[in-house]
Amino acid sequence: MEIKEKVLILDFGSQYTQLIARRIRELKVYSAIYPCFVEFDKIKDFSPCAIVLSGGPASVCEKDAPDVDDRIFDLGVPILGICYGMQLIAKKMGGEVVPSKDREYGRTKFFIAEKDPLWNGIEREEFTVWMSHGDRVLKLPYGFKTIGKSENVEFAAIVNPEKKIYGVQFHPEVSHTDFGNLILKNFLFDISSLSPSWTMSSFVDKEIEELKKKIGDHSVVCAISGGIDSTVVGILLNRAIGHRAHCFFVDNGLLRKNEAEEVVGYLKKYFDLNLHYIPAKEVFLSRLKGVTDPEQKRKIIGRTFIEIFEKEAKKIKNVKFLAQGTLYPDVIESTSYKGPSAVIKSHHNVGGLPEKMNLELIEPLRELFKDEVRKVARELGLPEFLIYRHPFPGPGLAIRILGEVTEERLGILREADEIVRQELVRSGWYNKVWQGFAVLLPIRTVGVMGDERTYEYVIAIRVVESEDAMTADWVRLPYELLSRMSNRIINEVKGVNRVVYDISSKPPSTIEWE
Repeated sequence: MEIKEKVLILDFGSQYTQLIARRIRELKVYSAIYPCFVEFDKIKDFSPCAIVLSGGPASVCEKDAPDVDDRIFDLGVPILGICYGMQLIAKKMGGEVVPSKDREYGRTKFFIAEKDPLWNGIEREEFTVWMSHGDRVLKLPYGFKTIGKSENVEFAAIVNPEKKIYGVQFHPEVSHTDFGNLILKNFLFDISSLSPSWTMSSFVDKEIEELKKKIGDHSVVCAISGGIDSTVVGILLNRAIGHRAHCFFVDNGLLRKNEAEEVVGYLKKYFDLNLHYIPAKEVFLSRLKGVTDPEQKRKIIGRTFIEIFEKEAKKIKNVKFLAQGTLYPDVIESTSYKGPSAVIKSHHNVGGLPEKMNLELIEPLRELFKDEVRKVARELGLPEFLIYRHPFPGPGLAIRILGEVTEERLGILREADEIVRQELVRSGWYNKVWQGFAVLLPIRTVGVMGDERTYEYVIAIRVVESEDAMTADWVRLPYELLSRMSNRIINEVKGVNRVVYDISSKPPSTIEWE
């Protein structure tokens, strides 16, 4: 989709980089993240209207500190450096950066030193910001002046007014910074002269037109799972090319309890999709037999999906494309960035595809975060139960069973997972959380049921809150609810005698266990 006004975020490894992108998009301006070492030609091809340099864990004083191509400063677009980004600007443009004796971490008092468009709408001269740095700017580059300071740092906000290059030592993107959103808004609209035109309504109209142009007279195979992402893709394709979009629902035997029947049922009830149901349980389970490595499981499942799609596509006239519901977090987590995001997962939507495919890939949602997809779904008129359906990984229950996937383990996990879902729904918690599910651990523990000694599996319950799955925290469910889940699983699911609750956040953990 062609987007005219774009902000490029160059990533130096900050844990907040994705948050910068989200904040900018929430202000209805499109933003994208590139690694800091990206080739300059790709930056030019992106045609940014403004650039943001993220923070990062490194020190600009280190020998091999992350760097950026100097030519970005000659593009003639406004630039905002945040934390490490500010220090890099100062160093590269002739200033001096040194390790700070008084490091600042967490909430810090900030003082406006001089009026500037960056502070438009801020009535106070003093407010709280979020700092996280061990270096400080000692000497400003030529053409720069200070517009803000903290208790320990003289140059906590700087600007070159002629070139519209800004630097702030704090993090405006985090909620702990007072007026952070207003500061970003001022940079986008007052300084960079952008307009709030990135809306999901405009996305839908433009994407449908783009799909029509790209696909032409060809047909498309669409991988559809029944979740919101792939369903939205199927509907977009349907509106673009009608029944030349062939939606393949593959029952891989790794779905939740009764999921295949439910998905096929509501897809037929609510949408005029050209739906193909493909039973493929045997081929998936046979290929997973004996496999315990999680990355190997993901890749086997991803490649098997593609084989099935290509095989079934041969039965359809004039098929050229394969469409799937890849989202922006999938792209970020499946790409190796310097510093921040070493590859977290080889998501089968992105990293697990074979190098050679007979079908050309289409990913209409590749630019969107999950909450943006939900807004698209509303634009398309999807029912609420589908919009708030919990995310389910492409590899299915295979990555919620640690170790080998077997029929027995699948059966146990399905029953436990269904109890977790039922209790979340009954208690009113289902729509309050991002995701809730059960995980089967490949260990057996001693228990007592009646007068019998048991030696059975452990189920872990995972319930998290999140905005886009890039970060997540465990949900503090009421003890009574956890107790009901545990009691029901142990009493109703044969083969389980112990239930544990996962209280890990992301990072350092991931949402899924494998």
